[in-house]
Parts: sequence; C-alpha cells; structure tokens
Amino acid sequence: MAKTLYISDLDGTLLTKEQKISEFTAFALNSLVEKGMFFSYATARSFYTAGKITENLSAKIPVIVYNGTFILENGSGKKLFSVGFEGDEAAHILRTLNDGGVYPFVYSTIDSKERFSYIEEKMTPDMRDFLSARFDERRRPTDEAGAFDGEIFHFSCLDTADKLIPMYEKLKDRFRCVYYIEEYSKKPWLEIHPREASKATAIKKLKELLGCDRVVCFGDGINDIPMFEVADECYAVANAADELKQIATAVIASNEEDGVAKWLLENAKY
Repeated sequence: MAKTLYISDLDGTLLTKEQKISEFTAFALNSLVEKGMFFSYATARSFYTAGKITENLSAKIPVIVYNGTFILENGSGKKLFSVGFEGDEAAHILRTLNDGGVYPFVYSTIDSKERFSYIEEKMTPDMRDFLSARFDERRRPTDEAGAFDGEIFHFSCLDTADKLIPMYEKLKDRFRCVYYIEEYSKKPWLEIHPREASKATAIKKLKELLGCDRVVCFGDGINDIPMFEVADECYAVANAADELKQIATAVIASNEEDGVAKWLLENAKY
C-alpha cells in the first residue's frame, strides 16, 4: 500500500475560532497516529506558538513552520530543513518597509535562539494590542540598528492596508509575500519570507524525509494554495477562501465542525 503523508494547516483549518484543537479532533488524530497514520501540520506560525496550541496532539513526526521556512523535529525543534535570505536581501526588505513607513516584527536567530525584534516607539496601536494579548519570551524591543541583528529569516507586518499593499506590490516579485486579513483579529498583515520558502517546498522535502509516496493536505487560506498544487489530494474546509475551494479535490466540513478529523476517520489509509 502507498505510504501517505497527511498535512493540515492550523489556523482556520485544524483549530477552532478560539485557536484551539477540539477534544474530538485531538482524540481522533491521536488514535489514528497510534494506528500508524503519518500526520503533521504546515503553518505560518512559529514553532513556539504552534507548539503551545498542539500540546494535546501526540504526533511526533517533523512539522513545517513559518510557511515552509523550516522543517523542525517535533519536540526538540532541531532544524531538518531551512530556507534563508541571501546576501543583503533582509537589509533590502527592512529598508524598503521603513521607507514606506512600515516597521515590522523582525524574526531572527540570535545566539542560537529564535527572537523577534521591534522598535517600540514605531509600533502601531494594533502591534501594541497584539503584544499585550500574549506572553512571548522571544520578544526583543530594540532600536533601529538592532533590528538588523542576527540571522533574519522572516518579517511580519501589522499595519493599515493602505501601507501594506504597496509594500506587497514592491516586494512580491523578489520574495514570497503573503498579504491577508487575519482570521481572528480581522486585521491586515503582510508576511515576507525568502523566495524559496513555501509550504509546497517543505512538504515535498518532508515527504522525501519520511519516504512517503503520496500527500493529502487540508487548508483554508490563500497561503495554502502552493501546498494544494503539489498534493495528490487536497481538501478545503467549508470556511476556506473561495480561491482555495476552486482548486480543491473537494470541500469538507468547517474547522468548527472538526472537518479534518472527521474526513481522516472515514478516509485515512495507514
């Protein structure tokens, strides 16, 4: 029998609107994994935040974070695969954003630890709200010079649409840029990754690492389009973006209805 890798997005797909994995979904996935199903997730989230909300899952195969920038061992966080900015690319992005009046959260590795830097006096009210709503030990307030520190691998911008859309247009041809309205806050975000970073690239690499023959994936947002395009089967939850539904193998029940878990219980092969 062909060995299948099942991959799900998290926010809006596996998670409820409360940003949690329901008891039903956790029980179903853990039961299937125990029987031999290969299951993991691919998310725009960091390993730190994804780990907190998936603590009730027993799946231990590697996970894909930052929209495919890294494949990490689930548990230790050891890097198995990564894609980074080259040369002066990160500096070019940061200067372009700053010239447009956008001051992002800058994600980097500093002294072997993941941190995100931001310039406190340049933060928007929405950025302050975002930080005040969560404790995150990776925080690193800094000055403008400090934003360049470390090995930068990701930029996350929270600002108004009239500022972010022009930045997207300026940078999209050279880098992997995703502009979207966030599922929970309904605020506009712009994420900027290295050009070669994508869920699609990371899934193909994870498939190779695990020796799988097929990939079946689940998603809800436009950032899931690349992984849908490389999957053997792809399923959009009922609450997904129309663009994703149009290229999906089929549309399944929503994230609020445990759509992914129910589909796997009925169809997964292992």
